Amino acid sequence: MKYLRMLGTVALLAVMPSWATGQVGAPVTIVDPGSATAAQLGAIPGFSEALIYELVAARPFLRQADFDAFLAPKLNAAQRAEAYKRVFVPIDLNDVTDAEIMMIPGVGSRMLHEFREYAPYRALAQFHREIDKYVDDAELARLEQYVYVRIDLNTATDADILTIPGVGARMLREFKEYRPYRAIAQFDREIAKYVDAEELARLRRYVEIR
Repeated sequence: MKYLRMLGTVALLAVMPSWATGQVGAPVTIVDPGSATAAQLGAIPGFSEALIYELVAARPFLRQADFDAFLAPKLNAAQRAEAYKRVFVPIDLNDVTDAEIMMIPGVGSRMLHEFREYAPYRALAQFHREIDKYVDDAELARLEQYVYVRIDLNTATDADILTIPGVGARMLREFKEYRPYRAIAQFDREIAKYVDAEELARLRRYVEIR
């Protein structure tokens, strides 16, 4: 367990609540492998201590496809599908492949069509409004944990910023302190004062300047 204790001190807490596939109403934490603690990863079916050690060393995973490629030599397709009920790299609804959408547990060709039909998305609220036509509230809440739409650094509300996994009150303050942002390079320069290069790369994928 020495690896788990060591990793637990360096990994950030993922803050994305969700629902278990096939267990409507049963709350489950779906974690982002880029910010999950070793303890959270240790609860994932098929995740051994050795795998967790390799996973943390391989971070960040900037796309779900990258994470799937990392796991493929270690877990078979059925094992990965089971794991994705608990751990998943959130996908950008405006920059995603069909294969990545289909990795979301329970999503088939019909729901893939619905995801694609309403792109490009301006906000996650649009996804909520459109997909709500096809699924019940519990399923919509579950699906929303797997996806995001990039937030505008200059206009995002506090609530919008706090939807980014791993971002709390302290980082919220730093995001807002440097407004208005003129370029992503400015975001990189300012936020690099507070996080390392890997965490900066992870945070950058959730933001844009419109």
